[in-house]
Amino acid sequence: MRQPTSALARARARGMRSDPTAPEARLWQALKDRKLGGAKFRRQVPLKGYILDFVCFDAKLIIEVDGGQHGESRYDERRDAIFRAEGFRVLRFWNEEVLTGIDAVCLHILAELRNTGE
Repeated sequence: MRQPTSALARARARGMRSDPTAPEARLWQALKDRKLGGAKFRRQVPLKGYILDFVCFDAKLIIEVDGGQHGESRYDERRDAIFRAEGFRVLRFWNEEVLTGIDAVCLHILAELRNTGE
């Protein structure tokens, strides 16, 4: 599944890691250093021409944190279908969910991790 990525994609992902949105930064604090269920998450990972907000390769779990521009997005539907075809599960949370209900978001992610044995 992992493929070589372009230098431009790597640079863009690096820039996104250094300047995360407030919801992404908040969720990263809960995910980093294997804090959630012992799962290793990476953030802003370029893969298959997309940049994933968070991914746990062992559990094949992708987590996206979205703003209003993603509401009913056909682009996101196509993107998710590509990764689902590769065996990934994709969880999407709204920015507001992460900012006001981080505990519920983490419980949902933990439940998904447990469903895979991660």
